[in-house]
Amino acid sequence: MAADGPLDDRKSAILRAVVQQYIETAQPVGSTTVAHNPDVGVSSATVRNDMTVLEREGYLAQPHTSAGRVPTEKGYRFFVDGLADADTPSPTNVRAVRDFFATAHGEIESMLRETTRLLASLTHSAAVVVGDAPEVATLRSVQLVDLSLRTVLVVAVLSNGVVLKRTFDPGAGLDGPAGDAELASARALIEATLVGSTVTDLGAWTAPPGVAGAAIADAGVDAVRAAAAEAGQQVYVDGAAHVAGSFETRETVEQVLTILEQHFVVVSLLREMIDGGLTVAIGSETGVETLADCALVVAPYSAGGSPAGAIAVLGPTRMDYAETVSTVSVVSRRLSRMLTDGRTAEG
Repeated sequence: MAADGPLDDRKSAILRAVVQQYIETAQPVGSTTVAHNPDVGVSSATVRNDMTVLEREGYLAQPHTSAGRVPTEKGYRFFVDGLADADTPSPTNVRAVRDFFATAHGEIESMLRETTRLLASLTHSAAVVVGDAPEVATLRSVQLVDLSLRTVLVVAVLSNGVVLKRTFDPGAGLDGPAGDAELASARALIEATLVGSTVTDLGAWTAPPGVAGAAIADAGVDAVRAAAAEAGQQVYVDGAAHVAGSFETRETVEQVLTILEQHFVVVSLLREMIDGGLTVAIGSETGVETLADCALVVAPYSAGGSPAGAIAVLGPTRMDYAETVSTVSVVSRRLSRMLTDGRTAEG
């Protein structure tokens, strides 16, 4: 939500102090507490007057007449937009991310699952990692391996890091078992004409008749499509246990847990947000009514320069934005690097 006008330095400092104190304590913040903040440096009476102005302008709210103030969605947005050094998590989180990716290995499914667990652990919030559906990923490379008399294994690597494997019969049109020459021709045909195409595009492809390896290539492409259909959308959720302690009411906890269980909602939400790169959505900005008390930090990740999916952290609107945003940013970069070249490097 955009501000009505720029805040002066003093009101900005007071607002930041209120938001930070409320994030730390979950208790309404009084003027005396804010006045003791070294970044404010004015009397509690001045703070009280400015907090009244900030409330009138929609940045703060007063739950009860005699209570202190709490940030509104607009106040949180001002705070998040003013974050500095968002790419620098705490030393503890930096070390944990570095150690994780220094030892991470295995297939993409395992990598994404463990990355989700890492995010949940570091942010003490619910974490989600979504991989692009195989149907929208593009073909990066293909291998064909003769396993037996009538069985060939196709191994296709997609742009999102997914590796599809499936065996198939190379086709009744062959006089005998597929030989090395036929397999090499089929592979060359697929890579020459289909690398860079989406899995969906493979459905409209047919090998040119009479070309060497055409029968095996047709059967191999059909096998890739079938393997992609079986793989389905990759959605990993972890840290749901953190949700119970993050919200005040049982109703909110149940609503958030329900959203996390509805993978199609999560996927749609993240897909809408990642076009702008790393994004923070607060309350109504998520576009989901049941997430009115939540904040969502989302970042895309890539593989080989191509979009591969998104990572996200879901928590209360009073989440530790600075630490969460920086941690999500670093993890997305490290995951992208790992999927691109299998190496880790300093973030």
